[in-house]
Amino acid sequence: MALSIYDKSNQQYVVNHMIDHSDINLPLVTERKEKFSFPFGDAEFVQIAFSGIFIVYGDVLVKENQLRVKSFDDAELVELHFSIKGGGILENFLTKKKIAIKANQHNIIYTPNFDGIANFNTDRSHKFFEVHFHRDKFVDLTSDSGSLLKRFGETIMNNKPMAISADNLPISIAMYACINDIMNCTFTGGLKLLFLQSKCVELLALQAQAFEYANKRSTPKTLKSDYDKDRIYYAREYLLKHAHHPPSLTELAKAAGINEFKLKRGFKETFNNTVFGYLSDYKLMEAKALLADHQLNIKDISEQLGYSSVQHFSHAFNKKFGVSPGKAR
Repeated sequence: MALSIYDKSNQQYVVNHMIDHSDINLPLVTERKEKFSFPFGDAEFVQIAFSGIFIVYGDVLVKENQLRVKSFDDAELVELHFSIKGGGILENFLTKKKIAIKANQHNIIYTPNFDGIANFNTDRSHKFFEVHFHRDKFVDLTSDSGSLLKRFGETIMNNKPMAISADNLPISIAMYACINDIMNCTFTGGLKLLFLQSKCVELLALQAQAFEYANKRSTPKTLKSDYDKDRIYYAREYLLKHAHHPPSLTELAKAAGINEFKLKRGFKETFNNTVFGYLSDYKLMEAKALLADHQLNIKDISEQLGYSSVQHFSHAFNKKFGVSPGKAR
């Protein structure tokens, strides 16, 4: 896929967005890093291609808040989209629909063609992570899965643009861990191919699970306004920023500007976890990554993450992963 971007003076710039992996002489996994600098902004991408799957992630800094964008595909692609940081609105003139992009949210999208306007906040970094499956490969993978994915697959085979849900969902800690594993993969050759394939399918499964769960929920929503939803996301960011010395629920509610009841119910509604259950999962995922650094002993990691003792840390880690920190290392 390639993008044509037009600045405010209607000057066209073309960005090749995908590696052409049809060349049989290419290695099993092809990886490319690129930097772009245009009058309207700068971008840095990493592209990884293998057997019908394309991974693209990077940073974009936009200097013009509105750009005309056109995309054209050599092959139909289904996109697992993860907006890590930043946000904006995409308006597709072909479908007459707007897509809101917000930080820490994800969706599954099929848009074979795009011709429209992109509105982004300027002078702010936008981080994203995408996995693209060839449409036929995606449908083969999901043909025997849950009803939501199956319906999505049947619809896109008619070449109809759509998102699996009208509402984006928050990126879970498990998804972040999976994305981090992909970006920091150290395998080579056939093992790298196997690892990346498994992680991309894992991400798809995690997304499907999240959308199936959201689709089945019928309880009345606590968060009814955009302001309340924004406050819950702010509470999450504040909590993680102070993860090693976390605030109490009362302190967190005050910092977020909502009452404690709405914080607890809204957090559970948004992230399918309690406030401190979410914090515990975050810290244990961080611990798992820190264990790879053999210069840190387990006591150091325990203290760094704010656990009261090594025993408390080991018990929590074992409960989460089914193995002690020492054996995990």
